Amino acid sequence: MSLDFGGDRAVVGMVHLPPLPGAPAFDGDRDAIRETIMRDARRLAAGGVDAVMVENFGDAPFYAEAVPKHVVASMTALVTDLRKEIDLPVGVNVLRNDAESALSIAAAAGASFVRVNVHSGARLTDQGVVTGRAAETVRLRDRLDADVSILADVDVKHSAPLADRPLGEEIAELLERGHADGVVASGSGTGAETDRDHLRCVVEARDDLGVEAPVFVGSGVTAATAAETLDLADGAIVGTALKQDGETTAPVDEQRVQQLVGAAKADGDH
Repeated sequence: MSLDFGGDRAVVGMVHLPPLPGAPAFDGDRDAIRETIMRDARRLAAGGVDAVMVENFGDAPFYAEAVPKHVVASMTALVTDLRKEIDLPVGVNVLRNDAESALSIAAAAGASFVRVNVHSGARLTDQGVVTGRAAETVRLRDRLDADVSILADVDVKHSAPLADRPLGEEIAELLERGHADGVVASGSGTGAETDRDHLRCVVEARDDLGVEAPVFVGSGVTAATAAETLDLADGAIVGTALKQDGETTAPVDEQRVQQLVGAAKADGDH
């Protein structure tokens, strides 16, 4: 499986789905959901991102594990339509931690990768204890014969560890025992800056394993920090900083996308 889209310094733009049918905040307008995500995807593509990732961000409060079947159906239809709209790799994340659904959606819709918040181990979250199911996820990918890469979080945002463990061991379990294709390091929450020392340790732990799995930064990257961040990491997943006025739930701002992508690609110019 490959996560080499965009080469070094890749930027993945987030398409945050509004509340889907069945979610508490769903407003009853299905057509508006499609129009919203197509608008955001077009602006991300026009701004120069290397890939986009679709996430059911508006569906809070999130299920700890499996989402209802209607969520899978809605997301499959939307991701399928989005792939027709833009010529970029597309990823899927089903919150809070439904890797089976994310992988199934990606396989059916022709998406390229999924993000799994807890792929191995366990984390304490606002949904309770969330447990990784790498064994099931990787075997499902094989059964579906799906060319879908797995991006797995380490110390995922909006969570806390159940016990302190060496970072190197966690990353080894994700990449070697868990068969993830890349890892994501993030801050404490959506839009929160990723600690530079933590990121450096993640990269060093990956390097110590001698594997070619990329390290992505999963939160807090801005136009001001993109170049420095991507001197360390291989790529960045960006949502909040690409929105109007830096508001996570606002529409994507194409000018902000261009500024951040330009800064991210400016290797050696800082």
